[in-house]
Amino acid sequence: MRVTHAERDRAVELLQQAFADGRLTSLEMEERIAGALAARSRGDLAPLTADLGGAEPEKVVELKGTGGRITRTGAWRVPRALRVESDYGGVVLDLSHAVIEHPVIDIELSLEYGSALLTVPSDADVDVDGVVCQWGRVVCRAPKRRQPGGPRIRLTGKLGYGRLKVRFR
Repeated sequence: MRVTHAERDRAVELLQQAFADGRLTSLEMEERIAGALAARSRGDLAPLTADLGGAEPEKVVELKGTGGRITRTGAWRVPRALRVESDYGGVVLDLSHAVIEHPVIDIELSLEYGSALLTVPSDADVDVDGVVCQWGRVVCRAPKRRQPGGPRIRLTGKLGYGRLKVRFR
């Protein structure tokens, strides 16, 4: 199976942490990071972190809908990796009051005709460059002055005819 950007990034984070813990030399870390960034399949990526321990595969939480609305608001716990699939319904993810325990959050969207509204804290750093639009569009107007220290939210995936709107609150 082909490896995703999020999986490569996670492997790089594990390698950097292993170096910081003294489990890898700087040369080993550099070689393995180069391999992780060049990896095409999970088979290429797995050997680079297999001997480090604690490198269990991360759990991706999946939210799926066909025609209804998928909504998460309030003090919900945001997972490290989230995959959202919706054929016709709308998606509302409000992270402004959510419990965010991870510095980096990966959200993969797969929307055919539905649209998504993502509300994030004002100090969030949002990357929408990984979202591919067929007929839909992405609207993300980041504040001119972002406060440091907020979570980094990486969005990837595909929009068919829908729209993704990112709102800062």
